[in-house]
Amino acid sequence: MSLYLDPAGYFRSPLLDQVEWLRHGFGTVQASLPGEPLCLQQVHSDRVVDSSEWTPGCEGDALITSRAGEQLAVKTADCVPILLADTEQKVIAAIHAGWRGTLNRILARTIERMGQERGSRPEAILAAMGPAIGPCCFEVGLEVGQEFAALFPERHDLDGRTRIDLSEANRRILMQCGVPGGNISNSAPCTMCAPAYFHSWRRDRRSGARMYSAIEITG
Repeated sequence: MSLYLDPAGYFRSPLLDQVEWLRHGFGTVQASLPGEPLCLQQVHSDRVVDSSEWTPGCEGDALITSRAGEQLAVKTADCVPILLADTEQKVIAAIHAGWRGTLNRILARTIERMGQERGSRPEAILAAMGPAIGPCCFEVGLEVGQEFAALFPERHDLDGRTRIDLSEANRRILMQCGVPGGNISNSAPCTMCAPAYFHSWRRDRRSGARMYSAIEITG
């Protein structure tokens, strides 16, 4: 399912729109978040933080909660923002997955923690990925490309300069975790290709220029 742009300047997922107790959005350069979202000091890790553990400046790359009214947010400018919703246990997560976080399997760690602590089943999780640098633009060298060999075993071009599809890599991780393909949305615009809508670190090299993507249980 492709994302669509709402009047407030957020891209939204029709998949997550189906959940009546949920509010979400993937930010653009025009959109600003209402309220005070919980956000982490993102460090390209595999660290998952429960909202009950959150403090200002807390480091990590995924936040989870089952509390209504807590807005979870991640900041991106080419990395993949991923929003999860467990439709059975009413648990949500916001994940920041750059290439390092993807290789660190931050997404798998998040699903594991949702299962261990909240009883989430992968079969009940909906996952939507937001705008990120696409395979059209994400060129990497030998050292990075070879690290993706396990996720792309069919590829034989990872031993030199090549391009990587980060959203597809995370889709495969979701499938490995047991999330059904029909529960995954990874069709989103490329941040580098659309300067009117998105910040892009690779394109602009602007420190601190980021979009917010957020998710919240409304009741």
